[in-house]
Amino acid sequence: MKKPDVYLTRKLPEEAMELLQAECNLEVNPYDRALSRGELEEAIQGIDGLLCLLTDTIDEELLSLNPDLKVVANYAVGYDNIDIEACTGRGIPVSNTPGVLTETTADLAFALLMATARRIVEADSFTKAGAYEGWGPMMFLGGDIYGKSLGIIGLGRIGQAVARRAVRGFDMEVFYYDRNRNEEMEKEYGLKYLDFEDIVKTADFISVHVPLTKETEKLFGEKEFKMMKKSSYLINTARGAVIDEKALLQALRDGEIAGAGLDVFEDEPKLTPGLWKQENIVMLPHIGSASIATRTKMAKMAAENLIAGLKGEEMPNLINPDFADA
Repeated sequence: MKKPDVYLTRKLPEEAMELLQAECNLEVNPYDRALSRGELEEAIQGIDGLLCLLTDTIDEELLSLNPDLKVVANYAVGYDNIDIEACTGRGIPVSNTPGVLTETTADLAFALLMATARRIVEADSFTKAGAYEGWGPMMFLGGDIYGKSLGIIGLGRIGQAVARRAVRGFDMEVFYYDRNRNEEMEKEYGLKYLDFEDIVKTADFISVHVPLTKETEKLFGEKEFKMMKKSSYLINTARGAVIDEKALLQALRDGEIAGAGLDVFEDEPKLTPGLWKQENIVMLPHIGSASIATRTKMAKMAAENLIAGLKGEEMPNLINPDFADA
């Protein structure tokens, strides 16, 4: 029996590659970069399955180039890069990789929070540049974390993991806003549910953990930054477009907020001009899940999802169960 033809848009950890090679005729993006649109259009033609990344835009126009595509597996938890409705309409099941990166991403969110408040990156660069000539009482003064308040926007898996760290490790008062109340977390960890605007106005730190949707796009803009306390910090490890970066840049310049920590950007990999020049921001290249163990688990999960779908079995992490009705 002929193996299905599969295209992988970026090389993954070896364990996942071995799984795919055993079950499929595998072709892999030969470049150490994301595919251009033209390259992706060429790659999708004639294949049975596609294993893609969040950097790949899978839309109706692309799907139309291969009416026989059977499966799409996304190597990410979020799937705003994929037109799910278009896939469903074509009878194509789509999967993601939830759960495995929760704790790793929560670790990074808290690392960003700490690095931003305590000016770790600034101080590191200062020291490595040979500028340190002795201790001084006003050197690199930052914000305290222990006992402060944290507002969490989006109390999903990662938001909950950040909340646990804040309460148990730093005795923080944690507020949260989500479409749904989580009374279990409120009872166990003392979390308080507040309206979005109340969190924006009162929290010392705000950590964003919402998916990118029409409702959450530019959730933080000029209005919200003016509402925030001048001593507050904004942390984003969700999706970049949740924040209006031009408004953030202005807020940082004007001192409307104390600082920001970003692992994601509005138009990745492009950066809003001038943002990187601000000393009161820490910027990372989307490494929220970037531990060896987590990226390997994600890769294996994506591979297993793809293989199951190609065999006609139920994909373990199916996003669009309605695909079969198309």
